[in-house]
Amino acid sequence: MDKSPTSAAGGILHRFSSFRKSTVSRIKERKSMSKKLSLTSDNEEEITEIFQIKDTEIPSKPCSVSQIREYIKMDKLKEAYVNLLSLRLEIQQKRGALEEGSSDVDLVNKETEISMLFDTLKNKIADIVRSRMLPSVNKELLAQLVTIVLQEEKKKSKRMPGWMEMWENAVRDGVRDTLKKVHLDKPEQNTSWLAVHLGLLGEAIEEDLKRVKAELLSSYPRDFNVFETYVSCYHEVLEVHLKELLEKVTEANDYRALLDFIIHHCPSGLRTEQGAMKLEQDLINKTKTAYCDRLMEDFKAALENIIKLERDDFWKTKKTPDRTDHGFLASRVNMKICQLIESYTRMLKEIDENHGKLFVRFSLEELHQFHKRFEEEFRQHTRSLLTSDLLDMCLWVNYHITYINTFLLLKEQIQCYRESCLTQVEQLEKDMDEVTQKFRQTLMDHFKTEIKPYLNGMMTKKWIKTDEDFTQVTSRIESYSGLCKSMRNPAAQIFVNDVHYYVIKEYVSQLMKKRYSCKNNKNEEAADKMRTQWKELKKLFEEMGSSLDWLYPLGNYLCDIIGMENEKSIKNILHPFVSDYPDISKTQMSAVLYFRDSGLSLERRQVINQFNLIKRDTGNIIHGHSFFIDMK
Repeated sequence: MDKSPTSAAGGILHRFSSFRKSTVSRIKERKSMSKKLSLTSDNEEEITEIFQIKDTEIPSKPCSVSQIREYIKMDKLKEAYVNLLSLRLEIQQKRGALEEGSSDVDLVNKETEISMLFDTLKNKIADIVRSRMLPSVNKELLAQLVTIVLQEEKKKSKRMPGWMEMWENAVRDGVRDTLKKVHLDKPEQNTSWLAVHLGLLGEAIEEDLKRVKAELLSSYPRDFNVFETYVSCYHEVLEVHLKELLEKVTEANDYRALLDFIIHHCPSGLRTEQGAMKLEQDLINKTKTAYCDRLMEDFKAALENIIKLERDDFWKTKKTPDRTDHGFLASRVNMKICQLIESYTRMLKEIDENHGKLFVRFSLEELHQFHKRFEEEFRQHTRSLLTSDLLDMCLWVNYHITYINTFLLLKEQIQCYRESCLTQVEQLEKDMDEVTQKFRQTLMDHFKTEIKPYLNGMMTKKWIKTDEDFTQVTSRIESYSGLCKSMRNPAAQIFVNDVHYYVIKEYVSQLMKKRYSCKNNKNEEAADKMRTQWKELKKLFEEMGSSLDWLYPLGNYLCDIIGMENEKSIKNILHPFVSDYPDISKTQMSAVLYFRDSGLSLERRQVINQFNLIKRDTGNIIHGHSFFIDMK
């Protein structure tokens, strides 16, 4: 760790910020040094007596330089200091006795020696301060140390400045040494390396400040501001240490531990009135941002893991989806996503409310990409089910219904964020509608593929003789009717309506293909068969819950027209028929009449003429439904 003095900005309690300035700055800012160092308490005389060197204590003749050096080495600070004072006085007297402009080499050498001795003494004092000398260990030595610092500061020596600054720096170095001794594992050694270290760090600082307050405080004059100085130094050194730790952090739980330490669990002696530790705001913001960024990356990875789990646990193993108590097919995908958003947001909000809100927006935006990746992976890994046996095909259908339900629920569950993230919620609503529509359309296309060959067999000579194709049609409708009970609304309702509309459209469109015409009065037989089948279809779709009630009368109209004996009877029902289904064309009407009997050309012409008149009269009527216009 760098041992150079660090900037004190932002690392000290507000009420002690002025104390951290250099001795020179403090001298300039204050009217006199006496306000800093003179003793102004009620027991001033007693304290002055303790921390003062009397003139009588200064020997008239100093001991040798080597002896002074030995005194310093043996921690006999006062002996060394009074002899240094005597030596300094002796040199000053010799310097004063020299004629103006003259010099003495020996005197210069002695001045150099005394300067070096004072530096040695200063370094010795710094070592003692840094080593946390306590009164219980050597009260006398500590008193000598304080006395020397006070004396030198009071002299305002230009040649030997900075004794208080030296003391502060020594305190800071001692604080730095204390933090260095706190155990720190490497990240690869212990996943909780930072949380453990910060816990030990807090304990070490707490204990040290308690020791300072209990033992050191009473051993220094009040104007040293001992406790405040230690707090200030801890702020400085700890801030540097936290910056170094931040450079090593890569995981979200470590960022969290760091922020939790700063905001909630820093040592009590370093807390502000708000409870947190006062540090440079840039450091705090940098840590919060890094934490948020890490959580965002973790969230994206967690979404990818959701897809992976679905792939490995369900699609690859062909596991049957779960069901709710109400019989709906279900997955845990939507719940996992909601729990992720809630959990990550809560963790961030505990640190910073704004970052929590930011994360909600990010997570909702990330879901915009998630549903596309999910759909792509799903199609890729379930496509093979369609080329396998019937059970696999049923499983393929069940998977589609499962994820229709999943994304419908997710659409509902994100509504709680509408007030704070309106834009993101509205976009996700569109996304969820899009993905459920795609899954629903895929099911519909599969249904069409299954049923179309049998619908194409309607209104043919074979159809008149057998119900084989129609039985296949109703069987598949019944199968999908059961599947729809596993699908949630509104998707289930839309799907049922789509099935109903498609079956009826394809059934009726067979009349338009002119592949068969009822000869020899077989039109009544065809009409009866068609009426029976129409009733069965109507019953099926009513049971499925179709809301397309307007389709039901269509079969009755067509059966009546096909089964009628003469042209006059047909004309009587043309008006209500065209009024209910105004988009039927002349060509389509002709095809229905052709199926009834291709040989009655004159009769058909008369019916068509009547049809044209009705179409002309009802041409401007606005109808809410279209049907015949959708037929090819």
